[in-house]
Amino acid sequence: MIFPIAKPVYIFTALASGWLLVAGCQSNSENGATDTAVSGNVKVAVDETFAPILQAQVDTFGKLYPDAHVKMLFEPEENVMVDLINDKVKVAVVARELNAEEIASFAKQTIVPRTTRIGIDGLAIVLHPSNPDSLLTINQLRDIFTGKSTTWSQISNQKKLGDINIVFDASRSSTARFMRDSLAKGAPLTTRVFAASSNPALLDYVANHPNAIGVVGVNWISDHDDPAAMKFLQKVHVASITDRPNPQPDDYIQPYQVNLAQKTPEQLAKYPELQNYPLRRNLYIISREARSGLGSGFAAFVAGKNGQLIFQKSGLLPAQMQARVVTTPKR
Repeated sequence: MIFPIAKPVYIFTALASGWLLVAGCQSNSENGATDTAVSGNVKVAVDETFAPILQAQVDTFGKLYPDAHVKMLFEPEENVMVDLINDKVKVAVVARELNAEEIASFAKQTIVPRTTRIGIDGLAIVLHPSNPDSLLTINQLRDIFTGKSTTWSQISNQKKLGDINIVFDASRSSTARFMRDSLAKGAPLTTRVFAASSNPALLDYVANHPNAIGVVGVNWISDHDDPAAMKFLQKVHVASITDRPNPQPDDYIQPYQVNLAQKTPEQLAKYPELQNYPLRRNLYIISREARSGLGSGFAAFVAGKNGQLIFQKSGLLPAQMQARVVTTPKR
């Protein structure tokens, strides 16, 4: 598939995944377990930010392997990692790698978890359709999320919108953590933040409150073949953002696939119109299985060709596909 932009385009080609080899070569015997890489039962905990794309993965996996029964648990990121460490699930899907404390916890259990990057996500900043402040710089967002700017009039003199209400999908969510660690550079987030009960609830809140600003994973609004995603997209407006100094209107970009691809310094120098989307993050699948059980089989599928194509179709950037820039003739 080719994704057109102003001058260059990106073409994605599949790369081999080590998971495919792991799932086929290890022993199936562990504590009397009877599941295989393509049959049996397994629980997988998933950061609820990625519910749409992982549900598509498990649905396709189930159609290909009818004897495989993967139960998805969609939870806040902290809950996902606790369940994985406590062996309540065999596999987890989150937007970060294991930290030192988690690695130590697995070491006490003599478990060496396998972590594989499976995709690149973009966080979408969503606004009410009537909000005219649809072009935002990273500095403006940082001021909003750290509480330096508390009213829309401080952003662009839009006095009628009043106070800025910030909403996340859930308490202890990965989006809140990312905005604190990456956008705010470790500074505390403003106290004018509250959590909705879910991503759909967040989108509904923003759709009904002109002064609201929300943060969602782009997979909730990027799959144009998903009626639910298109319904959400009709309710809210996705802001365009940039981290360029003194930006022009064309410098603002949205978290869609072509903008999620990491451009090298050489590419950025050669094509000045390109830039990296500022709020991008990696997506990982982590397995604690020490054998080729169903958890490892599902991880192999997600990291392999078919799973990566599902990422590509959904609007996220596949991790196991290589992007290269190809110039197109000027018209």
